[in-house]
Amino acid sequence: MLIRMLTTGPLETNAYLLTDSESDDALLVDCPEGSFEKVTALLEGSSVRVRTILLTHGHWDHTYDLAAFQRAGARVHAHRLDQGFIEHPEIMTSAMPGDFKVEPATIDVPVEDGTQLEWWGQKVEVRHVPGHCPGNVLFYFPAVESAFVGDAIFAGSIGRYDFPGCSFEELERSIKTRIYTLPDSTVLYPGHGPRTRVEVEKKQNPYVRG
Repeated sequence: MLIRMLTTGPLETNAYLLTDSESDDALLVDCPEGSFEKVTALLEGSSVRVRTILLTHGHWDHTYDLAAFQRAGARVHAHRLDQGFIEHPEIMTSAMPGDFKVEPATIDVPVEDGTQLEWWGQKVEVRHVPGHCPGNVLFYFPAVESAFVGDAIFAGSIGRYDFPGCSFEELERSIKTRIYTLPDSTVLYPGHGPRTRVEVEKKQNPYVRG
């Protein structure tokens, strides 16, 4: 499995394009502004198409291009607790740049803590990691020791927890019980900034120690 990080949008949000050499089906984790154009350019001239979106959470900087991918035939996997953000993005207007308008989208495949998925013969585990956002989930690919964690945790930091319905206590619990319980060698791919590893964050993250 090839993982390509695409950083775009006003908040430098990470999208991750996942492809397999033996398949025409690509996965995309999150859809920041500009990701549709970047992915289209990367796949131009090939038969590979993004047919699955794995959405870590419903905040606007991760969903801006979601409707565009859905119109192109991609199916959206996301947690129902973020359905309101996805279907009614205008509720986040006050947090967006003044000229931004996010199109509504829908959830095709609801996921929750413990959901088991499979692509290219690889098992994928969904873990619910609220605290930054009610429906924040991570997607764990054990065969390649990789987890896409959204904005729950970053290299040396954690996601904001000052949004309505979120809290540091909930985020801390999510990190300790759902992220730090992954194998230490697991690579964490966050929604912003560089990748890191579970063992590094458990020892060095100043906000939540393992």
